Amino acid sequence: MEYVDLYLVHWPVAAKPGEPQFPIKREDIMPLDLSGVWRAMEECHRLGLARMIGVSNFTTKNLQELLAIAEIPPAVNQVEMDPSWQQKKLIKFCKDNGIHVTAYSPLGGQSKSNAVIQSEVLEDISKATGKSVAQISLRWIYEQGASMVVKSLKRERLKENMEIFDWELSDEDRLKISQIPQHKRVRLTGIVSPEGASNVDLAELDIVEM
Repeated sequence: MEYVDLYLVHWPVAAKPGEPQFPIKREDIMPLDLSGVWRAMEECHRLGLARMIGVSNFTTKNLQELLAIAEIPPAVNQVEMDPSWQQKKLIKFCKDNGIHVTAYSPLGGQSKSNAVIQSEVLEDISKATGKSVAQISLRWIYEQGASMVVKSLKRERLKENMEIFDWELSDEDRLKISQIPQHKRVRLTGIVSPEGASNVDLAELDIVEM
């Protein structure tokens, strides 16, 4: 492999070198040297090792700090996004600053309680349109100008996930989706041990931006 199309900073935080163990020990969490890391990312881009560079799980505050020091701005911010966690403030900030948004867990993830697949609002729209709940969610994300990371082991679902480009949600459907109660699921504190101490304010990394 000579290059990657996109190289991301996964979280706005660092960890001690070594094989990661889960849950991560709090004492292994370290502050991110954002300037140093981004300079290295920019060098990867200049050397042709990464065609684009970006970030993941960055809040508007994180992005503001990055844009203040970046010579090459991030091309992408990959974040949790779906109809039950719409990230309106963050999406607007990214659009205003030319940062493309990619949604991960666009169908609500693999938890037992799935706010997307089990959404009554999306189910009603699904019945009215003849589209699946998954298609409704993916189409909504697409209409926000975002791309998405979606996967399935079943061929028919892979095909279904691609069939979202030749139709649109109605204004009424968009309004209903905009009123879905919001719930953030992915939190850094969820993969960190509750015991021990850290020099990093983990709550600061899990800011809820509506």
